[in-house]
Amino acid sequence: MNRNRKGSNGFRDRSKEILFIDARNLGHLINRRTKELSQEDVDKITSTYHNWRNLDGNYEDIAGFCASAPISKVKELDYVLTPGRYVGLPDDEDDFDFAERFASLKAELEKQIAEEDTLNKIIMNNLKKIEQ
Repeated sequence: MNRNRKGSNGFRDRSKEILFIDARNLGHLINRRTKELSQEDVDKITSTYHNWRNLDGNYEDIAGFCASAPISKVKELDYVLTPGRYVGLPDDEDDFDFAERFASLKAELEKQIAEEDTLNKIIMNNLKKIEQ
């Protein structure tokens, strides 16, 4: 948060916009509730902020990560400040081949079913040995 958003000392006028950064997909879990950001993650966030703030920064919105939204858009969304509403979803390459993926998943499932059958036979043999 910065009170001087009017633009001076090399900064651009940011008085009518907000930078939203959605860092949910950054970092890694160190336990069930705590996520830790790596230095690269911190650098990505800070460089994005500095590029957005500076006059000579080369900021651009990145779908799924950051977006600069005007106050009017925030007002339209009833001042909800959840970053996901503004940054949207990441642009994933859509090179997904359903038939190929389905075939590989089916083969993996068949392999696991065969392995299950083998393990069940081993368990039953071991149980018979215990009964005797």
